[in-house]
Amino acid sequence: MTTYTLIGPITQLIPLQKIGIKGAIKDQDLEIIENAGILIEGENIHTIGVFSDLKEKANALHAEIIELHTDYVCTPGFIDAHTHICFSGSRANDYAMRNAGRSYLEIAEAGGGIWDTVTQTRKAEQQLLADGVIKRANTLLKRGITTAEVKSGYGLSVTEELKMLRSIKTANSSTAADLVSTCLAGHILPKDFDGDHKAYLEEMSTTLFPILKEEQLTNRIDAFVEQGAFLPSDIYPYFEKAKQMGFDITVHADQFNTGGSEVAVKVGAISADHLEASTENEIQMLAQSNVISVALPGASIGLGCDFTPARKILDAGGALAIASDWNPGSAPMGDLLTQASILGTFQKLSNAEVLAGITCRAAAALNLDDRGRLDSGMLADFNLFETAHVHEIFYHQGKLLPSQVWKRGNLIMNIE
Repeated sequence: MTTYTLIGPITQLIPLQKIGIKGAIKDQDLEIIENAGILIEGENIHTIGVFSDLKEKANALHAEIIELHTDYVCTPGFIDAHTHICFSGSRANDYAMRNAGRSYLEIAEAGGGIWDTVTQTRKAEQQLLADGVIKRANTLLKRGITTAEVKSGYGLSVTEELKMLRSIKTANSSTAADLVSTCLAGHILPKDFDGDHKAYLEEMSTTLFPILKEEQLTNRIDAFVEQGAFLPSDIYPYFEKAKQMGFDITVHADQFNTGGSEVAVKVGAISADHLEASTENEIQMLAQSNVISVALPGASIGLGCDFTPARKILDAGGALAIASDWNPGSAPMGDLLTQASILGTFQKLSNAEVLAGITCRAAAALNLDDRGRLDSGMLADFNLFETAHVHEIFYHQGKLLPSQVWKRGNLIMNIE
């Protein structure tokens, strides 16, 4: 039997119904419904509107009515479109060495870097990895993130990549958050692989990809296109094989050197993520494509490097999502709202652009069309912040957390 629930009155409800995927957004373009209500039907939104107008409809549907008695701002549930929260171990020593002036190569030679996490993750049992993902996903929920992408990439063998992706699938059934898995077997060439980059990618695409489809472990393939990882010439056949098999493509692009965003455009990727090194040429190329640019301010903060040129991407007409890149090495903070607010400060983004970047535009980066906005038929994923104006959320730079988080029509967190 379908259940109905009406919630309100909400001081400000921000539906994002009219916000496009591409281009700059002014704060005055942000639609705000005052004294609003949300009528929920099962897992989905039935209707949004003025609370007093929805009461009659709610009564006709025998809906439960939850009346609010203080100021709240309602946003869509946040979406973190790029994380690496499936891992084991810590890289705190990397952080200390990096801040002390050691180079990436020096840290790797001292036993740190991605390979350190690969080694620790390989040692972990599948259930231990799943438990770690569940714990981190529940932390994200408390911060209003109702959907999160989770990558593999610390296994770097068929067996170990499968272990990671199976653990993510297990975790997805044990947390209220929706976890979108991505295969990042193309992270780096593993030190213990007996062959070159092309041979490794051939083994992954030939052996791993069919199992991913058979077990429905993911529909997304990612790779790190970078000097020291995989060059464009190596990665094109890998991505083409993935596309032929029906996978969506996403790319770690232009983090330290350019080239990855061009790959993303040429293969028709859903998104190109990082882009800290992107120049005007890459910005224009991305803006003229359908590829979503994903800024990862957590990596810039963690590494002490430039931010993604978010302002230029938007002004060029591009699509910009913002994600945390939560990982044990370069982005250990994992706090999307704080990072997005800081990116807005340094890149002079409007609050509307920041909000869109972690909701509707982040949904587009994951090729999801059922969330990221508040509208009839969309998932009833939303946050209630105890404040009178949406600007307060970003003004506090992550310190103002949601008082209520609703996921698929259920109240999963309520701070009285």
